[in-house]
Amino acid sequence: MARKAETISMTDTLAEFKELKNIDKETMISVLEESFRSVIAKMFGTDENYDVIINPEKGDFEIWRNRVAVADDQLEDSNLQITLTEARKIDAASEIGEEVTDEVHFADFGRRAILNLRQTLSSKILELQKDNLYAKYRERVGQIIAADVYQVWKKEILMLDDEGDELLLPKAEQIPTDIYRKGETVRAIVQRVENVNNNPRITLSRTDKIFLQRLFELEVPEIHDGLITIKAIARIPGERAKVAVESYDDRIDPVGACVGMKGSRIHGIVRELRNENIDVINYTTNVALFIQRSLSPAKVSSIRVNEEERKAEVYLRPEEVSLAIGKGGLNIKLACMLTEYVIDVFRDIEGADEEDIYLDEFADEIDTWVIDALKNIGCYTAKNVLALTREEIIERADLEEQTVDDVLTILAAEFADEEMKN
Repeated sequence: MARKAETISMTDTLAEFKELKNIDKETMISVLEESFRSVIAKMFGTDENYDVIINPEKGDFEIWRNRVAVADDQLEDSNLQITLTEARKIDAASEIGEEVTDEVHFADFGRRAILNLRQTLSSKILELQKDNLYAKYRERVGQIIAADVYQVWKKEILMLDDEGDELLLPKAEQIPTDIYRKGETVRAIVQRVENVNNNPRITLSRTDKIFLQRLFELEVPEIHDGLITIKAIARIPGERAKVAVESYDDRIDPVGACVGMKGSRIHGIVRELRNENIDVINYTTNVALFIQRSLSPAKVSSIRVNEEERKAEVYLRPEEVSLAIGKGGLNIKLACMLTEYVIDVFRDIEGADEEDIYLDEFADEIDTWVIDALKNIGCYTAKNVLALTREEIIERADLEEQTVDDVLTILAAEFADEEMKN
């Protein structure tokens, strides 16, 4: 009766482990067999002559021992051998030298063996859980997950996922304006997964620029579908970010698609990032133009680029300099991060001429693509263009002669009109 009670207790314990740890049947059978064999090996020195059979449907197990029959006075190892007299009690036809199999009841090994089994099983399952957790999150590095705040500490926050696994959000990976309350659900990316002394450590981040990229992928279908690509991201968490995007379909305006109607798409991202300002700009392989766009909303008068040293000298009207630098130097710092160029800003005294006019103001008379071509060679104002010879413009901007003549006529006429008025 005691044996049956012990068996039932053990079976219930095993079922409990399976329920709590969420381990599949095949893995559980393997763990159980290994645990039984581990205990048997410790008790008898070997488990090779034992057959362990797990019956998951019935919720029980069987252990069979294989021993060789020897003469009654030749018994040396009762674990590997059995006397002929005892063998014939199991199988009357047994002969010396033949293998005899009998069922072993684990409960007969004693309470200590049963406790040893439970400890071994618990240890193996814990190890398995750690391996599963590590493998699970190694595959999710760079992905957004949602987890609940469980404990708020000074240097980090302990979070739990939907399966109760522990995750960490360090202070350095939190947006400065974040405020966390126990039970609150927070989104972040899995930044890294480490195995520290065989203990998985999953670190989350809300400041990584990949987090911003994943948010855009969630909010902008065209990015998710691959029609728009994020080419570069620069971010100062909680303050401001710049995102350069490119479309592979001429019919799609990448900036407009990312911002959405009346800012509907980008507003969701801004809210998630605690009102972090986000500038979305068109990416271009033209370095000078890319640097100009990265300094938005400032308007550049001219630019000199040293591609070998990855440096750029940018000249702006005095009133544009503060816009280029931005509050606390944020704008120019982000522009440098985005373009990976060292950008130096200078006041363009000549460009400060009040009579000069930005090319964008001629959009009604000059095609946009022509204006862009002129900007590509560092000409952002009418006088920048007029300062060059006709031949220089044709060669450097790669424009037709007639197009250049038309542009020069329009720009010159503007200043002739101004002189006549004066």
